Amino acid sequence: MSEPIDPTVVDYVNGLADRARVASRRLALLSRAQKDAALLRLADALDAATPQILAANADDLERGRAAGLSEGLQDRLRLDADRVAAVAQALRDVAALPDPVGEVVRGSTLANGLQIRQVRVPMGVVGMIYEARPNVTVDAAGLALKSGNAVLLRGGSAAAGSNHALVEALRGSLAAQGLPVDAITLIEEGGHDAGRALMTARGRVDLVIPRGGAALIQTVVRESTVPVIETGVGVCHVYVDRAADLAKAEAITVNSKTHRPSVCNAAESLLVHRDVAADFLPKVLTDLAGAGVRLHVAPEVRPYAEAAGAAYELAGEQDFGTEWLALEMSVALVGSVDEAMERIRRYGSGHTEAIVTEDRAAARRFTAEVDAAAVMVNASTRFTDGGEFGFGAEIGISTQKLHARGPMALPELTTTKWIVEGDGQVR
Repeated sequence: MSEPIDPTVVDYVNGLADRARVASRRLALLSRAQKDAALLRLADALDAATPQILAANADDLERGRAAGLSEGLQDRLRLDADRVAAVAQALRDVAALPDPVGEVVRGSTLANGLQIRQVRVPMGVVGMIYEARPNVTVDAAGLALKSGNAVLLRGGSAAAGSNHALVEALRGSLAAQGLPVDAITLIEEGGHDAGRALMTARGRVDLVIPRGGAALIQTVVRESTVPVIETGVGVCHVYVDRAADLAKAEAITVNSKTHRPSVCNAAESLLVHRDVAADFLPKVLTDLAGAGVRLHVAPEVRPYAEAAGAAYELAGEQDFGTEWLALEMSVALVGSVDEAMERIRRYGSGHTEAIVTEDRAAARRFTAEVDAAAVMVNASTRFTDGGEFGFGAEIGISTQKLHARGPMALPELTTTKWIVEGDGQVR
């Protein structure tokens, strides 16, 4: 049984949610042109506030290092001028996307003359609970505004200063444009109780999306009374088939693991068909070792790791299901695509799985039988990303199967309503 939530924190969060609800009603009525113009000005505001944002981020990083924040979380937390410019550009990219609000999903004219249509409408108030990822603050704000929603942001304490600086710039721009500042709200008080109050603000908040580690996500899923879209952890595999082009496989493996190891679409486990192990492993393990990757290997991979001069240890059972979020990777050999898929079923998290093969039949089987939000054929796991998919930005990557799955952007932040028009028909 969870401890009771401090009533003063509940009142604080409920007050913010009520103001966000009022703001959401106005946002729902904005035209696409109005929303796009607002997003462009928000992007300009971030560019103008870059010095203040970087100063706040430097303070967060200093506090994080002193508190022993892991290298992976420090990388997620870190902002520089390029990263601030990138999140501002993401807002401009969102502005260029089609507006989902008002889209007719389906419709028809019934035999009695009633005209019915199902149209996309905003959710209303969306709550975000997330850890040391200040870019999420901007992505969530931009996607929420474009889809006509107000957003309540509960970021991790590690990024408190960065998030404050970002939201201050965004709200200042909203005020200057005559738009409701409560469209973007950062919950800055109340500690963990504030997150719990947000999760249980049913009737005030329409949807909660958690982003972070497994413990955070499971806590939100378990304790929330508000509907939740579960964004799962990423225990992602690269399977190198017996029919793989080994040069492609080498590049894909290294990119999947080392391009940005602290994020959920980085590969955490490498599976190699035994028929190509002698040709492939010496090259790829040397590459991974050169990039600083520590290996957790099955016993039959050990000689290859030693020959490559890699830092390694023999893997325990739990290592094959670990989301490392760092320069670490498990490696095992398999005898068939069936064995590879069985290991993915056992250890994977339903996020992203990749096969490298020139055998079309093997690729078809893999894409048909692997149960994951994204399945890659001859491509890096790092492509499971809203920006890479052309969504402008993403609010998370869903590993559940209801409403949304995979990278979530504008359509996933809408629901639908039925509009029925008649001319006096009665039943």
